[in-house]
Amino acid sequence: MIAREEIAQIVQEFETDLAQAGSAEALEKIRIKYLGRKSRLSRMFAKIPSLPPREKGVLGKELNVTKQKIAAKLEEKSQQNAQAEEGMDLTFPGEKISHGGRHLLSRVLEDICTTFENLGFSVKEGAEIDDEWHNFSALNIPLEHPSRDVFDTFYLNLPAQGKGKLLLRSHTSPSQIHFMEEASPPFAIVSPGRVYRPDQVDATHSFMFHQVEGFAVSEHIRFSDLKGVLLRFAKTYFGPGVELRFRPHFFPFTEPSAEVDISCFSCAARDSDEKCSICKGSRWIEILGCGMIHPHVLSACKIDPQRYRGFAFGMGVERIAMLRYRIPDIRLFYENDVRFLEQFRS
Repeated sequence: MIAREEIAQIVQEFETDLAQAGSAEALEKIRIKYLGRKSRLSRMFAKIPSLPPREKGVLGKELNVTKQKIAAKLEEKSQQNAQAEEGMDLTFPGEKISHGGRHLLSRVLEDICTTFENLGFSVKEGAEIDDEWHNFSALNIPLEHPSRDVFDTFYLNLPAQGKGKLLLRSHTSPSQIHFMEEASPPFAIVSPGRVYRPDQVDATHSFMFHQVEGFAVSEHIRFSDLKGVLLRFAKTYFGPGVELRFRPHFFPFTEPSAEVDISCFSCAARDSDEKCSICKGSRWIEILGCGMIHPHVLSACKIDPQRYRGFAFGMGVERIAMLRYRIPDIRLFYENDVRFLEQFRS
């Protein structure tokens, strides 16, 4: 059949022209030449009505198939040219898009604050830049006191404002002073945030870290109330089987003061006699410091220590996170290694 030979010739000529087409303009000319209204294929379609009935179906089918193949090859060539111009292969498998999440420390900080909110505490954040009065003196840490060396921090080369030189706070306790200067008891507050100390960076120390300070003041608060609050926090955060141990300690802003340990949750979950890497075999883990607010601190905030009493506690967020998630080095939190961080992505 002459029509089939002509169709084969059209296809052969199209393949030759297509191989030489290197631009969108060239492809458009080829499209018009082979699929346009005046193309040879269009003229062949126009002859179909005049053919015998038996030939109409055969020729019509071959013309439609040929037209579809030409259109598909034109589209494929167009995509190839576009990829070559843009310098990328759209057929290459794409990269998986990674969704971000909250940093582990942000999650732990939020969990700690939520636990205390459920116990009736309110959350109040404070400024990271403060003065010597709120960071030291009002907390019963006078200039000449040796304990000040532990809390000494980074001073700013700025004119003194308020009460003393400006500095980066070395604990979140200044938030306690600011709040008590303006509020009247009773109240119960937790204050989270970043703090700064000139510590040598190693596996357990950093010059910047996070703390949560908690304090409550009323007419009838006792040390037993402090123990109850901390026991509820420990059981909520570390598990119902945890126990607390209070050891006498010294803090200038509380009296009496104590260090608080929790029973090692790692030892409790192990049957082996192998020495525990968390508590080093002591069966106890230190988590925070606490005590009854010193009368001098209440007096500095114009709160009558004869009428009111209060307790305070403070914990390092990084330490809590390291214990809960078995993280051996504090520096891992700040190295921005996605391989580490994505393990805790929520």
